[in-house]
Amino acid sequence: MKKKRIAALVFCMGVLLLAAAGCGKEDAGEVQRYAWPLGTASPEDTVTQIYAEKFAEEVGRLSDGKMKIQVYPNSTLGGDRELLETCRDGDIPFVIQNTAPQVSFMEDLAIFDMPCMFDTIEEAREKVDDEKFYGLMEEVYQGGGYKLLGYADQGFRVMSTNKNINMLGDFKGQKIRTMENSFHMDFWKALSAAPTPMTFSEVYIGLQQGTIDAQENPYEVIVSNRLYEQQDYVVETNHLPHLISLIVSDSFFQGLPEEKQEILMKAAEAASEVARKASDERIADKIKEIEASGTKIVVLDDMMWEEMREASQEVYKEIEKTVDAEIVQAYME
Repeated sequence: MKKKRIAALVFCMGVLLLAAAGCGKEDAGEVQRYAWPLGTASPEDTVTQIYAEKFAEEVGRLSDGKMKIQVYPNSTLGGDRELLETCRDGDIPFVIQNTAPQVSFMEDLAIFDMPCMFDTIEEAREKVDDEKFYGLMEEVYQGGGYKLLGYADQGFRVMSTNKNINMLGDFKGQKIRTMENSFHMDFWKALSAAPTPMTFSEVYIGLQQGTIDAQENPYEVIVSNRLYEQQDYVVETNHLPHLISLIVSDSFFQGLPEEKQEILMKAAEAASEVARKASDERIADKIKEIEASGTKIVVLDDMMWEEMREASQEVYKEIEKTVDAEIVQAYME
């Protein structure tokens, strides 16, 4: 019933949007009767929104206004799981979201939970754009009922805490909030920390009241939710790239003429470039804001990072049991 209500809401809002924009053109037969919805669970002031808006803008530009997409942020059309379900069914054609919630739908995406794989975010971007690896990911998404259009990111996930991290032993016993992801939890356990799954809305209060000592997220989330106000340090663990995927219902995509499919793919490529650039610029700004508050940024040296990578070997083995061997090999090459 909830999915039907969402579909009805999408249709009605799309009709109203196009009616307001005025569709009575001479070539009205070639123009969509209502805007295609693109749903996200992220707030407006995020790289996700920049990615979504640029994609919608490029689709309109490349189609000379004949293809229209309307962005619905902030879980307007549902949370991550609802968006995935309605996208797969074709009710909401487009979705942009982090890859982590998608693992329960497509277990091979656990490949992105391999910690400490990349020294720089540029390396991570090169890997997900690599023709061989990207082709394997396209097959994974298609098997789940989706068409992958591209990846952007919010840089790496980092740790905020009230304890300075100078050596591997400093992680020991820290109650760190994680997502409900077994591989994320296994990573922190490997560092001797005490991972604690918690709803994100409870994290600020949890830090304030001492229920948890630390948490991990990309810089953008740490600043937008002012988590640094309750923490003395932000430690650049850079343990996972925070990837954002742009997907479309595969049945919807395959039902489009080839020229419209091409427009969507070109628009997605352009939007990814803009989003990545925005991410880099915004991270620099977020770091300045954190430092201005008095919270210290801790940059780990190469030796420390290699120790973290070595401690992660058992996590790699667990992921390798879940993910297709060809995907693992392509990712680790």
